[in-house]
Amino acid sequence: MTSMGKTRRAVSVGLCAAAVTAGLTAPAQAADGPAQRDAAGWSLEDTGTDVRFRGLAPVSRRTAWVAGSKGTVLRTADGGRSWLDVSPPGAEGLEFRDVEAFDGRRAVVLAIGEGEASRVLRTEDAGATWTESFRNTDPKAFYDCMTFFDRRHGLAMSDPVDGKYRILSTGDGGRSWKVLPNAGMPAALPGEAGFAASGQCLVSSGPKDVWLATGGGATARVLHSADRGLNWTVAESTIPAGDPARGVFALAFRDRTHGLAVGGDYRADHASPQAAAVTGDGGRIWRQARTAPPAYRSGVTWLPHSSSAALAVGPTGTDLTTDRGRTWRTVDSGSFDTVDCAPDFGCWASGEKGRVARLEF
Repeated sequence: MTSMGKTRRAVSVGLCAAAVTAGLTAPAQAADGPAQRDAAGWSLEDTGTDVRFRGLAPVSRRTAWVAGSKGTVLRTADGGRSWLDVSPPGAEGLEFRDVEAFDGRRAVVLAIGEGEASRVLRTEDAGATWTESFRNTDPKAFYDCMTFFDRRHGLAMSDPVDGKYRILSTGDGGRSWKVLPNAGMPAALPGEAGFAASGQCLVSSGPKDVWLATGGGATARVLHSADRGLNWTVAESTIPAGDPARGVFALAFRDRTHGLAVGGDYRADHASPQAAAVTGDGGRIWRQARTAPPAYRSGVTWLPHSSSAALAVGPTGTDLTTDRGRTWRTVDSGSFDTVDCAPDFGCWASGEKGRVARLEF
């Protein structure tokens, strides 16, 4: 690409990012029905179902996958105007909490639960057929989240087994999996676990870095590995814990150093002060947001091609930061469990009662 072409692309990306941020800070309007727009720019799409979608994988502005309760997986290829039910046959009893998509045809879904309820399934034909590539046989394991570094290498994590988090690894795009040795994993705190709330308790950035979010113990911690899950370091976050319902629920890293954490207490009748934190050194030190979201948040994502803007979502609304997570402002009151963006500004959110929305600007 010529220098002039690179300059034009950079200007285009910058203007697009500015347009998204400007739209998100517009005065609020209500949006309760399908395909309506609100202050956050969310355009609600009719999915034709009332299941809860905690798993979300945007591919682009036109293509996205969602996965949720009752073994449900949906896919859109037209920006959410229509959704195709591509649920695996016989999966009605499974609880899908995470989906990772490589494109419009290839995707991997994670089912959570104790023992054999935790499974991984993969499709290579847009959901026409599915292959089960992993079924947990250890009754002490409970898998929560997964992430991929690229189209081949990925990890899934389980709550602690015999005092340490268990990490599952694939090197062939999810076709096969193996449990990694736990010699490099720090001991878990009493009562500590991950939260399968948004598919974002295990996230990666770049070819080898991965972070794991925890709660339930005396402190809410973030674990980091720089070698695809073999060795881990641990840091305390500033998000309150000390209760099975409190901790870090979601992480987002825009590169291997700059990250965001959100969480709180998921119980509707409990306050969630200090529900956001930020790091600028890869997760070694976490600092409390000066102005945090006003309530529990379960999902978070950076806006594409922006070094400062990000979104957080939860049952009571969507929040925006334009200063790298130091301050947050509520821009919408609709309920979502998770949020994520594709590089072409295809930002999506999903949650309860079949709610799926795409960011319009």
